[in-house]
Amino acid sequence: MSDKGIAAFPTEWRIESAHRIADTVAGTVYEVTRARGEIDIVKVLKKKALADNLRGVDFLEWRDGIGAIRVLARSGNVILLEHAGNETLRDRLVSHGDAQATEIAAEVLMKYHRSSDVPPPATLQPLQRYFESLFRKAEADRRQGVESSYREGAAMAEALIADQRDVRPLHGDLHHENIMLGPRGWLIIDPVGLIGDAALDVANMFSNPLDRFDLTRDENRIASMAEVFAKTLGRDVRTLLRYAFAYGCLSAAWHEEDGSEEERDNELKVAAAVRSVLQQV
Repeated sequence: MSDKGIAAFPTEWRIESAHRIADTVAGTVYEVTRARGEIDIVKVLKKKALADNLRGVDFLEWRDGIGAIRVLARSGNVILLEHAGNETLRDRLVSHGDAQATEIAAEVLMKYHRSSDVPPPATLQPLQRYFESLFRKAEADRRQGVESSYREGAAMAEALIADQRDVRPLHGDLHHENIMLGPRGWLIIDPVGLIGDAALDVANMFSNPLDRFDLTRDENRIASMAEVFAKTLGRDVRTLLRYAFAYGCLSAAWHEEDGSEEERDNELKVAAAVRSVLQQV
C-alpha cells in the first residue's frame, strides 16, 4: 500500500505498513504493522453495505473480545481490528475432519453467546427484518400461484419468529471461514449483528463450506450436525433443522435477487436435504 494510502488511516493508529489481503462487496481488508510491531487488521467498509457492516462492528464492541476478535479503534467506516490468526475452521476441517470442525464451532458458539451485564447494541437487526427477502419472494410466488420452497421456508420462518426462545445477540453469518484460530484461540470474525433466537445462529453452518457438496447435501452429516448443536444449545433437533431450512431458502432468495442462479440452486439443494432429514426426525 502506498504512503498516501497509509496516511488515510488515523495517525493515532500509528500504522507503518499495510498490504491488502481481501477486497469484497463489504469492504477492503488490510493487514497492517503498527509502530510497536503489532500486526493487526484494518477494514475499510464500503458504502453499499455500510449500515449492515457497522451493526457487526457494534456486535464485536459489545462482545469485547469474548469468543470474538476485538475492535481496537474505529473512525467512521474505517475499523482497526485484532488479527484473528491465519487458520480458518475450514482449514481445520480439511486437516482434521468435519466432526472436529463442528465441535469447535459449538465451543466457539457457547463463548460468544455468553451472557453479559452490558445491554446489547440497539442497532442489532431482528429476525423479522433479516428474513425480508424470503418473505418478498414467497409473496411473489403466492401471487403467481407457484408452490415453492420459498413459500414453505417463509411459512416456517414466520412460525419460528413468532415463537422465539433464548433471544440474544447473534453473529448471524457463522460459517467455517468466519471462525479463526489465533493467539487467543478460536474466535469469530465478520458478524452480521442480529438479535433473536439462538438456534438461528447455527443455520448457515449446514450450508458450508459452500463448495463441499459432499458434506452440505449429506443427510447423515446434516443429522449429526443438528444433534451437536441441539445438545450445545439445549434445544430440540427439529427446531435447529427448521431454522436451517428457512435459512437455506432465505439464502437462495438473496442469490435470486443478485441474479446468481448457480448459487441459488446450490442453496435450494441444501435446503431440500435439510427438509428430508427434518421429515425423518
